[in-house]
Amino acid sequence: MSERVDRSGLQVDAALADFIESEVLTPLERDPGEFWEGFSAICSKFVPRNRELLAIREDFQSRIDAWHKSARGQPHDPKAYHKFLEEIGYLVPEPEPFTIGTQNVDAEIATLAGPQLVVPVLNARFLLNAANARWGSLYDALYGTDALDAPPAKGPGYDAERGAAVIAAGRKFLDDALPLFKGSWADIEGPDPVIPLDNVAQEVGESARGRVFRNNRLLIEIVFDPDHPIGRTDKCHIADIRLEAALTTIVDMEDSVAAVDAGDKLLAYRNWLGVIRGDLTDTFEKGGKTVTRELEDDIRVLRDGGEELSLMGRSLLFVRNVGHLMTNPAILLEDGSEIPEGIMDAVFTSAIGTLDLEGKTRWSNSRRGSIYIVKPKQHGPDECHFTNDLFDAVEDLLGLDRNTIKVGVMDEERRTSVNLAACIHAVKDRIVFINTGFLDRTGDEIHTSMQAGPMIRKGEIKASTWLNAYEKRNVAIGLACGLSGHAQIGKGMWAAPDRMAAMMEEKIGHLKAGGSTAWVPSPTAAVLHALHYHRLDVFEVQKELPAAPGLDALLQIPLATGTNWSEEEIREELDNNAQGLLGYVVRWIDAGVGCSKVPDINDIGLMEDRATLRISSQHMANWLLHGVCTKEQVMDSLQRMAAKVDAQNAGDPAYEPMADNWDSSMAFQAACDLVFKGVEQPSGYTEPLLHAWRLKKKAAA
Repeated sequence: MSERVDRSGLQVDAALADFIESEVLTPLERDPGEFWEGFSAICSKFVPRNRELLAIREDFQSRIDAWHKSARGQPHDPKAYHKFLEEIGYLVPEPEPFTIGTQNVDAEIATLAGPQLVVPVLNARFLLNAANARWGSLYDALYGTDALDAPPAKGPGYDAERGAAVIAAGRKFLDDALPLFKGSWADIEGPDPVIPLDNVAQEVGESARGRVFRNNRLLIEIVFDPDHPIGRTDKCHIADIRLEAALTTIVDMEDSVAAVDAGDKLLAYRNWLGVIRGDLTDTFEKGGKTVTRELEDDIRVLRDGGEELSLMGRSLLFVRNVGHLMTNPAILLEDGSEIPEGIMDAVFTSAIGTLDLEGKTRWSNSRRGSIYIVKPKQHGPDECHFTNDLFDAVEDLLGLDRNTIKVGVMDEERRTSVNLAACIHAVKDRIVFINTGFLDRTGDEIHTSMQAGPMIRKGEIKASTWLNAYEKRNVAIGLACGLSGHAQIGKGMWAAPDRMAAMMEEKIGHLKAGGSTAWVPSPTAAVLHALHYHRLDVFEVQKELPAAPGLDALLQIPLATGTNWSEEEIREELDNNAQGLLGYVVRWIDAGVGCSKVPDINDIGLMEDRATLRISSQHMANWLLHGVCTKEQVMDSLQRMAAKVDAQNAGDPAYEPMADNWDSSMAFQAACDLVFKGVEQPSGYTEPLLHAWRLKKKAAA
C-alpha cells in the first residue's frame, strides 16, 4: 500500500500529490490548498452524477435484454424495436438544426486536413516519435516500406536501384502537387535552380534546409544539400522531400495503455507534462548505439521581403482521458471509494495544459489558447452534458475562460451513434472532433443486442447495413452541425504498419467519405497517408456528400439469418477471435503493454489496443450464449491459440508461456474471463477484468 496524504478530505497517493503541487501548481502559481479544496468540491458534485449515469446505462441494457428475450423465436421487428427504444428514452428527439459555436480552434483541427496519430502516454519513446511526426521524410517512407509495390530490399548497404525509384516517385509527387508552368521537376537542374511554378503562390519561403511550398494547405519542404549522399548525386542536389504529416496526435491515457494504479497514472501525467512543457527526452539503445531523443524545434522560414515565419515543428497534441466507467486507487474519496478516473484525468491533464496557455512551456502547443481533450466511451447526450458541465467546473477551478477546454467526442458507443446530433449539441461550444471506430462500436453493437440472437461472423460485419450507415451518418451529421472548417471529422485506424502499399490503395477512401483526418499506426504511415491529402481537398469533397442515411439502417442488428455454420467454420471463427484476444492480453497482463504490434493468426503484425479485445470477446460470448458453440469448443480454441501465441513470442526472453500453465498464467485466466464472463461485463468493456488481473500480476511480482 503506497503512502497517502489528506487533501481536503481526499486521500491522495503521496507521490502523485507531490508531483501535482511541485511540478504543476507551483509553476502555475496556484495555491495548493485552494486547488485541492476545489478539486474536492468537484468530486462532491460530480461523483454522484457519474454513478447515476452508469446506473442508467445498466437500466437501459436490462430493458433491451428483456425486450429481446420476450421476442425470442419471432422474426426481429425493426419498427416495434425503434418504437420501444423511443419509449424507454434510449432514443431522444433530434435537436432543432444548429451550428456549433466553438471558438479559438487551431488551424490543424479547423482548417487543415491530414493524418492523425494515437500514441500511448506511458511510452516516452513512442510519444516523442509521434509528437515529432509533424514532419517526415518522403524518401525514407518510400524506401523503407512496400509502398513502391515491393518490400524494401534486405541486407546491408544502400540499394541504388531502389533509391532511383524513390527519387523518381518523389519527382512525380512534386509534378502533381506543385505543377510547373512548363516541363517536369525531373528536368530541373543546377545548384540553385529556378523553379517555374504554375502557381507562384504555392512557394512559402526558404528554410535552413531548403525551400518550403504549400499544396491543399499542407506544407512541403524540399531539402537541397550538395554534401548529402543523395543530394550529391542528384542533378539539382535534392537530398529529401519532407512532408507535413501528422498534423495532430492524440496522447492516449485510455485504450492503448495499461494504467491501473497510482504509479501508472503518475507516469502518465509526468509524460504528458514533459511533452507539453517541451523537455521530455528518452534515452535508449538502437543499432548498438545509445540514442537520446527529444522534441523537434519549430521551423523558421524566410519569405520574400524579409518576413520570417515560424512553422510548427511538432504535432498539435490532444490528450485522451478515460471514459466515465473506471475508477482508480490513486485517490480515495471521503467514503473510501476510488475516484472516477475520468474526473481525475479532467482536472490533472487540464492543469498541465494550463502551463501551455500561460506561456510556461518551451513552445506553444495551442497557438489559439485551447486545451484539447478527447473523451471516449460516452453513452448518449446526457453523458456528453456531464462532460460539458465537468469541463466548466475544471475551468472555474483553474481560472480559465469558458470553453477553453475543447472536447473530442468519440462516436464509438451505440447510444451516441443513434443520438449523435443531440450529443454534439450537448457540447456545441467546445466540440472540436468526432470520429468513428469499427472495433469498439461493433463491440457495443454486439453487447447491446446480446440477447437478440447470434451475430454474423466478425469479418462479415464490415459489410453490414448498420456499419455502412454508421460511417456515413457520422460524417453527414457532423457536416450538418457545422463541423467543416471548425472541427475534425475523423476516420479509424489502418492497423497493419507493414502493409503500406495496401494502405495507399485503400485509405484514400477515408477522404472520399469526408474524413478530414484518419488514424495511422506510425510516423512513416503518416507521411505516406499525407500523400492522399495532397491528392484530394477534403473540404471540397465534403461539399458534395449526400445527406445522412436514415436511423432505421443504423438500428439494423447484424443478426445471423441461420446458424448452419459447419464445425470447421465455427472453429475458424473461434480461433481467429481467440488468437487476437490472447496475443494482446498476454502483453497487457504480464508486461503492462497497452498497445503494440501483435501478430494476428496469419502472422501479420497489427497495432492493437483494448478495442480488439472488446469485439473478439463479445463475439465469442454471443455465440456461446446462443449455442452456436460450446464452452468446450471455446476452451479448445483458447488453449490451441495460446500455444500459437507462445510460439509467436518465443524470441522474447521475458515472455511467460501460457500453454500448459492454464492455472498459473494470469494472462490466460484473464482471457478466459473476458469470454466466459463477457455477457455480464458493463457494456462489454474489458477494463474491469483487465485491471483486476493486472493488479494481481503486479502484486505477485
